[in-house]
Amino acid sequence: MMPQDQQLSVTRFIKAPPRKVWMAWSRPEHLARWWIPDPIECRVVKLDLRPGGGFETLMREGDGDFQPHVEACFLDVVPERRLVWTTALAEGWRPIEPWLTLTATITFAAEADGTRYAAHVMHKNAADSRKHEEMGFHEGWGTTIDQLAAYATQLA
Repeated sequence: MMPQDQQLSVTRFIKAPPRKVWMAWSRPEHLARWWIPDPIECRVVKLDLRPGGGFETLMREGDGDFQPHVEACFLDVVPERRLVWTTALAEGWRPIEPWLTLTATITFAAEADGTRYAAHVMHKNAADSRKHEEMGFHEGWGTTIDQLAAYATQLA
């Protein structure tokens, strides 16, 4: 069991069914619309939803150049239920050394007339977890989930 001081979590209720929340997560053109807090622009480079598949996004503030945001590898993918990805690996299980090593488990649970969306993030040590929290984990990830909620409710 991982120590609590190496984990961060955020949960929200989204008033859209898991099918719509999954759609917003699983298509690059949708993910780019909510994945990074506004007004930062997101470009999805890779979204290969299978174990070993790549997950890569870039970000841009204003008129600047796109900069690296996330490079990761999917470990587990269960459509409309769960995504697990890590920044310790890139596409094809290739080890990398990111600026912040983490493994994220995203769950989509049907609840009443919507989805209980949870993001659980594990870090390699307590210092990295504190660093991520101090960088604004709860505000940043919470904001993106709120953006996801607004976006998913608009999907057909």
